[in-house]
Amino acid sequence: MRFPALLADYRARSFFVALAYGGKNVGKSSAWMNSGTRSGKKEALSAVATQNEHELMDQASIRRALTRIAHEILERNKGVEHCVFIGIKTRGVYLAQRIAERIVAIEGVQVPVADLDVTGYRDDLLVSGKRKHVETEPAPLQVDVNDRIVVLFDDVLYTGRTVRAAMDALIDQGRPRMIQLAVLVDRGHRELPIRADYVGKNIPSSRQEEIIVRLEEKDGIDQVVIQQRGKTT
Repeated sequence: MRFPALLADYRARSFFVALAYGGKNVGKSSAWMNSGTRSGKKEALSAVATQNEHELMDQASIRRALTRIAHEILERNKGVEHCVFIGIKTRGVYLAQRIAERIVAIEGVQVPVADLDVTGYRDDLLVSGKRKHVETEPAPLQVDVNDRIVVLFDDVLYTGRTVRAAMDALIDQGRPRMIQLAVLVDRGHRELPIRADYVGKNIPSSRQEEIIVRLEEKDGIDQVVIQQRGKTT
């Protein structure tokens, strides 16, 4: 017997059993079955949403990519004595913190980490070539970037405009010796001459696709997925 027939038979049996006991539980039984039906529909919709995504990186592959980036930073800079890690809010901050933790495990050296909000520097806030008024001034960085090797962290490198905004924000607060860029995903489609120094994974994509990075600290899971634009999860 198929599941729909079993479910109908079970509902019928529950109804007549309830009548036999005076009908006291008919309402409760019906409510319970309706609740189960709603729950089933919700799970089905969730399954359909998941089918719209294609997983590109799982927790293990993200962990390996970040460990590799940590080693590359150490090798390229001959240590991290003069380095400062700056995470672009929001997920870039978590990536910077994770890399710093890996370097502590590898070298026993703590790298200063700070977060950077680039909202006031985005070029989509420009009106007639002038920047819109920003109600609040950017918060000062918690670290000194003067004459330091600054490694910027972001989750996805796309057009390069967010990174440009981050560099403008940094230079407003000091004069770094050098700025390097580390990203978990490089998806291409650059609109500015910006290139990452450290890349977790290069993912070719079309402009009709969206790369979504989820991190445990923010989203409860470590995962990178791709989906068509306009489809939600």
